[in-house]
Amino acid sequence: MIDSKLPNVGTTIFTTMSQLAAETGALNLSQGFPDFDGPQALRDALSRHVAQGHNQYSPMTGLPALRQQVAAKIQRSYGVKVDFEREVTITPGATQGIFCAVQTVIRPGDEAIIFDPCYDSYEPSVELAGGRCVHVQLDPQNFAIDWQKLSDALSPRTRLIVINSPHNPSGALLGRADLDRLAALIAGRDIYLISDEVYEHLVFDGRQHESVLAHEALYARAFVVSSFGKSYHVTGWKTGYVVAPPALTTELRKVHQYVSFCSVTPLQYALADFMAEHPEHVEALPAFYQAKRDFFCDHLAASRLRFERVGGTYFQLVDYSQIRPDLNDVDMATWMTREHGVASIPVSVFYQSPPEGQRLIRLCFAKREETLLQAAEKLCAI
Repeated sequence: MIDSKLPNVGTTIFTTMSQLAAETGALNLSQGFPDFDGPQALRDALSRHVAQGHNQYSPMTGLPALRQQVAAKIQRSYGVKVDFEREVTITPGATQGIFCAVQTVIRPGDEAIIFDPCYDSYEPSVELAGGRCVHVQLDPQNFAIDWQKLSDALSPRTRLIVINSPHNPSGALLGRADLDRLAALIAGRDIYLISDEVYEHLVFDGRQHESVLAHEALYARAFVVSSFGKSYHVTGWKTGYVVAPPALTTELRKVHQYVSFCSVTPLQYALADFMAEHPEHVEALPAFYQAKRDFFCDHLAASRLRFERVGGTYFQLVDYSQIRPDLNDVDMATWMTREHGVASIPVSVFYQSPPEGQRLIRLCFAKREETLLQAAEKLCAI
């Protein structure tokens, strides 16, 4: 019998709930992907490049034209110039980018601080590198960082802190003051940072995304990770990128080349073309997804679910304690899928130790209005 390197890891809740939705015919508001397609021009570009024979390996670091477009987008979005040759690496998905960044800096015995609730790939990546995660719980009401808890968690073994804004699953945002405070806290320490910014363009109500790319002190020690899949409605393309200072990028690429070597070539050509021809696409994303959030929330208003509209991402948390307070969130998500035809994600799975009595589930609103309306009608009927 093999001695598992990840003995506490099984099938992810995202796979489980999507499978249950498929088995029961429920509306799938669990796993985070749109039920509509990416832009026609982007899909046409992919067909064109496949037909033109762009089907062999791309450079290990990513197609130069795509890295140039990433650098151009960063300058437009954040007023920051990055060197596409020395600082931008294309990866087959943001999760792979996170994995490679973790492997780059974590050594056996090192500690990584992660904030609960958090995306489920962080801890296995640290454990596979021989490190240990120290969990710091965010404020259960507003999902803000508890700075005293973070300070208390720091130790001589702390080598990495992972932040995520806009935050999955809560939709909370880190502001400039948060980044300044983090920089002051870790100044003079040998600590690196992974900033998971895959929802960078999904920020609502007139707020701006505060990227680590635009924070000089933090970027000097950071790997900033983002996702084409999230920004261009093509999650199945599994293409992302990591931006880091040259010295960190050099080390990241040493890992990346032996994990996947490169990303899928025609996808990169298509993304490069689309980004060059349609820079306005990402600029329109906040309004596009805010309209979906508001449509969904407006139609949920008559339900017995309680919620505050999220500030970012395409997930809405709802409190179901007025409906089935007797059920924990895993049982609630299962019951709601089987009995009421709407699949969700229980928030407790994002925690090491969930807050006592928390009754939250996560619903994805990256869906067509028809899907959102049907889901809201079902939820209002509970």
